This record gives sequence, C-alpha cells and structure tokens, in this order.
Amino acid sequence: MNVRARILGDAQRLIAARGFTGVGLSEILRSAGIPKGSFYYWFASKEAFGADLLRFYFENYLRELDEMLSDQDATARERLSNYWRFWRDNQESNDLEGKCLAVKLAAEVSDISEDMRNVLSAGTTAIIGRITNVLEEGFEDGSILTSVDAKELAETLYQIWLGASLMTKITRNAAPFDAALKATDQMLQS
Repeated sequence: MNVRARILGDAQRLIAARGFTGVGLSEILRSAGIPKGSFYYWFASKEAFGADLLRFYFENYLRELDEMLSDQDATARERLSNYWRFWRDNQESNDLEGKCLAVKLAAEVSDISEDMRNVLSAGTTAIIGRITNVLEEGFEDGSILTSVDAKELAETLYQIWLGASLMTKITRNAAPFDAALKATDQMLQS
C-alpha cells in the first residue's frame, strides 16, 4: 500500500469513529506512521485532505456496491434487499470505525467545506444512480412492481435510509431501520 493510501485508510477509520473535526492531523499521521512534516507533501490542506478522503471512501464503497448489486443469480429486488441489509448491518454494528462516512460527515462538513460537500454530493449521486439501474432491472424482471419513476424512487429510498441511519444514531435502537424496511417494501410493491 502506498503512503497516501495508508494515510487515507487510517484516517477513514479514525474519522468514521470521531468525525472530521474530532481528529487531528497529528493523530492521523501517527496512526499511519508518517512524519508530521510530510502531510503537506501529500495534501495541500486539511480541507483538500478531507475531499480526497471522501473520494477514497466512495471509490471503495462504490466498488463494493457494484459487486453486491451485480449478482445476476438474484432478482433485482433481492439484490436491493441485500444492499439494505448490508446498510443496516453496517450502521447497527458497534464498530465505529467501519461506519459510513457519508452518514457520519454529511452534516458536519457540508456547511464548512464546499469541496467536501461537492464530493459527498457526487458520491451519493453515484449511489443513487446504481440504485436507479437496479430498480429499472427490477421493472424488467418483474420483481419490482411500481409505476414510480426509477430515479425518483431511488432518490426517495436513499433519503429514507440515510434518515433511518441518523435516527438510529440518535435513538440507539433499530426501530428507524424497521420503519425504513417497511416503507421500502411498500414502495417496491405499489
């Protein structure tokens, strides 16, 4: 693994647990075993680092999502169900370092960094695009029965699950995910 990727990987784990402003550069560099003075060799500023961190996160997340959604032995609806289950398991786990950076950082950095907000927007748009594609496949294979436009439905479903993630963090129970799953099932059958 190259030095830059090591910094980003260690930072992702730390920031997923405590947030962008809750982790200092010294801690990230110490974790990665990199001398403090070399940070600016790899990143122009902490904000540029944050944007690169989010790009790094979304590249990995989208690769994993593509793999999850490409199982042609399953119907489109089954593939989406697997994704929602993955989302729920990830957000309910006690592993703070493995949490979704989009959920963790959206509210924290969107108001303080336009560059980071733009990366979050592009990343979540890419996720919604993949959901849209699977919904369209579900219309074709008959596993999803709805007359709602696929892109509109994908945006709504993503927003429901993002909201459920935040409410689960607030309430510290799974009821918001139960509600999201119920709403998702209803939307895919209407």
